[in-house]
Amino acid sequence: MKHLTLTLKSSDLQDTGQFEGYASTFGNVDQGGDLIEPGAFRESVAKARAEGWGIPMLWQHDQREPIGVWRDIFEDDRGLFVRGQLILDGDPVAQRAYGKLKHGALGGLSIGYTIPKGGAAPDPYKAGVLRLKKIDLREISLVTMPMNTEAKVTAVKTVTDGQTMPTLSDFENFLREAGFSKSQATAIAGKGLKSLLRSESGSESNTDFLSALAAQIRG
Repeated sequence: MKHLTLTLKSSDLQDTGQFEGYASTFGNVDQGGDLIEPGAFRESVAKARAEGWGIPMLWQHDQREPIGVWRDIFEDDRGLFVRGQLILDGDPVAQRAYGKLKHGALGGLSIGYTIPKGGAAPDPYKAGVLRLKKIDLREISLVTMPMNTEAKVTAVKTVTDGQTMPTLSDFENFLREAGFSKSQATAIAGKGLKSLLRSESGSESNTDFLSALAAQIRG
């Protein structure tokens, strides 16, 4: 079984251990020389769902250490989106993973997979690059050392005064529906919402968020 490792860049987690992000991204060449094409995971994920078994969430690819569950796994236009929850109750390994994620000490996500016959081919335009057209996804792990720097945890749920702040992806979708382009929505959410979340924790003022939003609208 092969592994593909991706970068985590979030330092915040809800106390319940919930997080979301990308276990794989499309179109970029990782440090191992692989490039994953859109649609590569679709059949494997659909099969797992139809057969009623969940893709395991493992610690460092150790099959003896499941540390949580993936609530959602699906492809979008960027890559393989995942929403997971660490099982913190009574699991010291999951608790350790949570602490490392929270403080930014954990490096990435990594998929364990096999390539079925005909599922890969050399890139005709890039020497040494293997294009992965079909992947049998076996597990997704939290790991220390990243290989693909394009993917990351994009959002966590932050609860303040009994209310749940929107995730980055939810906020981006809201901005797209409001008429912003994809690049504008990504920039506003990335700069503005993060500032607002930090202000809720007392480290910044809400004016940072409003300034970032205004700057994007003017741009």
